[in-house]
Amino acid sequence: QVIDGGRAACHLAGIPLEGGHSIDAPESIFCPVGTGLVDLHHLKRNDTARAGARLYLTKPLGIGLMTTAQKSKLLKPEHAHIARDWMVTPNRFGAEISDMDKVVAMTDVTGFGLLGHLLEMCEGSNVNARIVMDAIPVIEAAREYARLGCSPGGTHRNYTSYGHKAAPISAEQKLILCDPQTSGGLLIAILPEGEPEFLRRASAFGLALAPLGELVERPQDSAPDAPFVSFV
Repeated sequence: QVIDGGRAACHLAGIPLEGGHSIDAPESIFCPVGTGLVDLHHLKRNDTARAGARLYLTKPLGIGLMTTAQKSKLLKPEHAHIARDWMVTPNRFGAEISDMDKVVAMTDVTGFGLLGHLLEMCEGSNVNARIVMDAIPVIEAAREYARLGCSPGGTHRNYTSYGHKAAPISAEQKLILCDPQTSGGLLIAILPEGEPEFLRRASAFGLALAPLGELVERPQDSAPDAPFVSFV
Protein backbone atom coordinates (compact mmCIF):
# COMPACT_ATOMS: atom_id res chain seq x y z
CA GLN A 1 0.00 0.00 0.00
CA VAL A 2 2.89 2.37 0.75
CA ILE A 3 4.46 1.68 -2.66
CA ASP A 4 1.08 2.03 -4.37
CA GLY A 5 0.64 5.40 -2.65
CA GLY A 6 4.08 6.50 -3.78
CA ARG A 7 3.35 5.41 -7.32
CA ALA A 8 0.08 7.36 -7.28
CA ALA A 9 1.87 10.49 -6.03
CA CYS A 10 4.54 10.19 -8.72
CA HIS A 11 1.82 9.71 -11.35
CA LEU A 12 0.13 12.89 -10.15
CA ALA A 13 3.45 14.73 -10.48
CA GLY A 14 4.02 13.30 -13.97
CA ILE A 15 7.19 11.37 -13.09
CA PRO A 16 8.06 7.65 -13.04
CA LEU A 17 8.81 5.84 -9.80
CA GLU A 18 12.40 4.66 -10.23
CA GLY A 19 13.81 3.75 -6.82
CA GLY A 20 15.20 5.68 -3.88
CA HIS A 21 17.82 5.87 -1.17
CA SER A 22 18.34 4.21 2.18
CA ILE A 23 18.58 5.73 5.65
CA ASP A 24 19.45 4.34 9.08
CA ALA A 25 16.34 4.96 11.19
CA PRO A 26 14.11 2.99 13.56
CA GLU A 27 11.00 3.77 11.53
CA SER A 28 10.11 2.26 8.17
CA ILE A 29 10.82 4.96 5.60
CA PHE A 30 9.92 4.90 1.91
CA CYS A 31 12.11 7.26 -0.14
CA PRO A 32 11.32 7.26 -3.87
CA VAL A 33 13.21 9.22 -6.48
CA GLY A 34 11.71 10.74 -9.60
CA THR A 35 13.64 11.15 -12.83
CA GLY A 36 12.75 12.93 -16.03
CA LEU A 37 13.67 15.53 -18.62
CA VAL A 38 13.53 19.30 -18.26
CA ASP A 39 13.68 22.09 -20.81
CA LEU A 40 16.95 23.86 -19.94
CA HIS A 41 15.36 27.22 -20.76
CA HIS A 42 12.89 26.58 -17.94
CA LEU A 43 15.38 25.18 -15.44
CA LYS A 44 15.29 27.02 -12.11
CA ARG A 45 18.31 26.92 -9.79
CA ASN A 46 19.01 27.98 -6.22
CA ASP A 47 22.15 29.99 -7.04
CA THR A 48 20.80 32.45 -9.62
CA ALA A 49 18.90 34.84 -7.32
CA ARG A 50 19.26 38.60 -7.78
CA ALA A 51 19.05 41.61 -5.51
CA GLY A 52 15.61 43.18 -5.69
CA ALA A 53 13.79 39.87 -5.90
CA ARG A 54 11.04 39.15 -3.40
CA LEU A 55 10.77 35.82 -1.58
CA TYR A 56 7.73 33.57 -1.39
CA LEU A 57 7.16 30.22 0.34
CA THR A 58 4.40 27.94 -0.94
CA LYS A 59 3.85 25.82 2.20
CA PRO A 60 3.91 26.81 5.88
CA LEU A 61 6.68 25.65 8.19
CA GLY A 62 6.25 23.33 11.15
CA ILE A 63 6.00 19.83 9.71
CA GLY A 64 8.97 18.58 11.75
CA LEU A 65 7.46 19.97 14.93
CA MET A 66 4.12 18.31 14.22
CA THR A 67 5.56 14.90 13.37
CA THR A 68 7.84 14.99 16.42
CA ALA A 69 4.83 15.79 18.62
CA GLN A 70 3.10 12.78 17.11
CA LYS A 71 6.07 10.52 17.87
CA SER A 72 6.09 11.88 21.43
CA LYS A 73 2.33 11.15 21.72
CA LEU A 74 1.64 14.82 22.40
CA LEU A 75 -0.19 15.60 19.16
CA LYS A 76 -3.81 16.53 19.76
CA PRO A 77 -6.37 14.48 17.77
CA GLU A 78 -7.68 17.60 16.04
CA HIS A 79 -4.18 18.27 14.70
CA ALA A 80 -3.50 14.74 13.42
CA HIS A 81 -4.31 15.52 9.79
CA ILE A 82 -2.50 18.83 9.39
CA ALA A 83 1.09 17.77 8.68
CA ARG A 84 -0.10 14.77 6.66
CA ASP A 85 -2.24 16.95 4.40
CA TRP A 86 0.64 19.33 3.70
CA MET A 87 3.09 16.49 3.07
CA VAL A 88 0.87 14.83 0.48
CA THR A 89 0.31 18.13 -1.34
CA PRO A 90 2.58 18.04 -4.42
CA ASN A 91 4.73 20.98 -5.48
CA ARG A 92 3.37 21.08 -9.02
CA PHE A 93 3.28 24.87 -8.88
CA GLY A 94 7.02 24.87 -9.58
CA ALA A 95 6.42 23.48 -13.05
CA GLU A 96 3.56 25.94 -13.56
CA ILE A 97 5.90 28.94 -13.19
CA SER A 98 9.04 27.43 -14.73
CA ASP A 99 8.51 29.43 -17.93
CA MET A 100 8.57 32.77 -16.09
CA ASP A 101 11.90 34.53 -16.60
CA LYS A 102 11.15 36.88 -13.69
CA VAL A 103 11.35 33.85 -11.38
CA VAL A 104 15.11 34.10 -10.95
CA ALA A 105 15.69 31.31 -8.40
CA MET A 106 13.82 28.48 -6.75
CA THR A 107 14.52 25.70 -4.27
CA ASP A 108 12.55 23.24 -2.21
CA VAL A 109 12.56 23.60 1.57
CA THR A 110 13.29 20.21 3.10
CA GLY A 111 15.72 18.82 5.64
CA PHE A 112 17.81 21.97 6.19
CA GLY A 113 14.76 24.06 7.10
CA LEU A 114 13.84 27.43 5.64
CA LEU A 115 16.92 29.17 6.99
CA GLY A 116 19.30 26.54 5.63
CA HIS A 117 17.87 26.55 2.13
CA LEU A 118 17.64 30.35 2.11
CA LEU A 119 21.31 30.54 3.08
CA GLU A 120 22.18 28.21 0.20
CA MET A 121 20.37 30.58 -2.14
CA CYS A 122 22.06 33.66 -0.71
CA GLU A 123 25.57 32.21 -0.63
CA GLY A 124 25.28 30.70 -4.09
CA SER A 125 23.98 33.97 -5.54
CA ASN A 126 26.15 36.31 -3.39
CA VAL A 127 23.19 38.32 -2.11
CA ASN A 128 21.75 39.08 1.32
CA ALA A 129 18.19 38.48 2.48
CA ARG A 130 15.97 40.61 4.71
CA ILE A 131 13.19 38.52 6.22
CA VAL A 132 10.06 39.80 7.94
CA MET A 133 9.68 37.30 10.77
CA ASP A 134 5.93 37.81 11.15
CA ALA A 135 5.40 37.24 7.42
CA ILE A 136 6.83 33.70 7.41
CA PRO A 137 3.98 31.21 6.93
CA VAL A 138 3.83 28.76 9.84
CA ILE A 139 1.33 26.06 10.74
CA GLU A 140 -0.38 27.73 13.68
CA ALA A 141 -0.65 24.53 15.71
CA ALA A 142 3.10 23.97 15.28
CA ARG A 143 3.84 27.01 17.44
CA GLU A 144 2.16 25.25 20.35
CA TYR A 145 4.42 22.23 19.96
CA ALA A 146 7.46 24.46 19.62
CA ARG A 147 6.65 25.90 23.04
CA LEU A 148 6.45 22.32 24.33
CA GLY A 149 9.93 21.62 22.94
CA CYS A 150 8.76 19.05 20.36
CA SER A 151 11.63 19.74 17.98
CA PRO A 152 13.40 17.02 16.00
CA GLY A 153 17.11 16.52 16.55
CA GLY A 154 17.78 17.79 13.05
CA THR A 155 16.69 21.29 14.06
CA HIS A 156 19.60 21.72 16.44
CA ARG A 157 22.10 20.09 14.07
CA ASN A 158 20.90 22.46 11.37
CA TYR A 159 21.44 25.56 13.48
CA THR A 160 24.85 24.36 14.67
CA SER A 161 25.97 23.93 11.07
CA TYR A 162 24.77 27.22 9.59
CA GLY A 163 23.39 29.51 12.32
CA HIS A 164 26.54 31.65 12.34
CA LYS A 165 25.77 32.76 8.78
CA ALA A 166 22.57 34.55 9.84
CA ALA A 167 21.71 37.29 12.31
CA PRO A 168 20.87 36.06 15.84
CA ILE A 169 17.41 34.61 16.46
CA SER A 170 15.53 33.57 19.58
CA ALA A 171 15.27 29.96 20.74
CA GLU A 172 11.64 29.73 19.57
CA GLN A 173 12.47 31.28 16.20
CA LYS A 174 15.22 28.70 15.76
CA LEU A 175 12.68 25.89 16.23
CA ILE A 176 10.61 27.34 13.38
CA LEU A 177 13.29 28.53 10.93
CA CYS A 178 15.52 25.44 11.24
CA ASP A 179 12.68 22.90 11.43
CA PRO A 180 13.35 20.07 8.94
CA GLN A 181 10.48 19.80 6.49
CA THR A 182 9.36 16.56 4.89
CA SER A 183 7.80 17.43 1.53
CA GLY A 184 8.06 21.11 2.33
CA GLY A 185 7.17 23.93 -0.01
CA LEU A 186 9.07 25.91 -2.61
CA LEU A 187 11.12 29.01 -1.80
CA ILE A 188 10.80 31.28 -4.82
CA ALA A 189 12.68 34.48 -5.68
CA ILE A 190 10.83 36.66 -8.18
CA LEU A 191 11.51 40.14 -9.49
CA PRO A 192 8.82 42.73 -8.64
CA GLU A 193 7.78 43.25 -12.25
CA GLY A 194 6.84 39.58 -12.45
CA GLU A 195 4.76 39.54 -9.27
CA PRO A 196 1.33 40.33 -10.76
CA GLU A 197 1.54 37.39 -13.18
CA PHE A 198 3.08 35.18 -10.52
CA LEU A 199 0.31 35.91 -8.03
CA ARG A 200 -2.35 35.45 -10.70
CA ARG A 201 -1.01 31.98 -11.45
CA ALA A 202 -0.70 31.18 -7.76
CA SER A 203 -4.32 32.14 -7.16
CA ALA A 204 -5.47 30.00 -10.10
CA PHE A 205 -3.51 27.15 -8.50
CA GLY A 206 -5.32 27.64 -5.21
CA LEU A 207 -2.36 29.30 -3.46
CA ALA A 208 -2.76 32.48 -1.41
CA LEU A 209 0.83 33.71 -1.24
CA ALA A 210 2.44 36.77 0.33
CA PRO A 211 6.10 37.83 0.36
CA LEU A 212 8.16 36.98 3.43
CA GLY A 213 11.13 39.15 2.55
CA GLU A 214 13.44 40.37 -0.16
CA LEU A 215 16.95 39.93 -1.49
CA VAL A 216 19.38 42.85 -1.38
CA GLU A 217 22.88 43.57 -2.61
CA ARG A 218 25.66 42.12 -0.47
CA PRO A 219 28.16 44.92 0.16
CA GLN A 220 31.45 44.31 -1.60
CA ASP A 221 33.35 45.13 1.58
CA SER A 222 31.42 42.60 3.67
CA ALA A 223 33.53 40.62 6.07
CA PRO A 224 33.68 36.89 5.28
CA ASP A 225 31.67 36.16 8.43
CA ALA A 226 29.05 38.87 7.85
CA PRO A 227 25.53 37.39 8.02
CA PHE A 228 23.71 36.66 4.78
CA VAL A 229 20.26 36.84 6.40
CA SER A 230 18.82 39.54 8.67
CA PHE A 231 15.38 39.76 10.29
CA VAL A 232 12.89 42.54 10.96
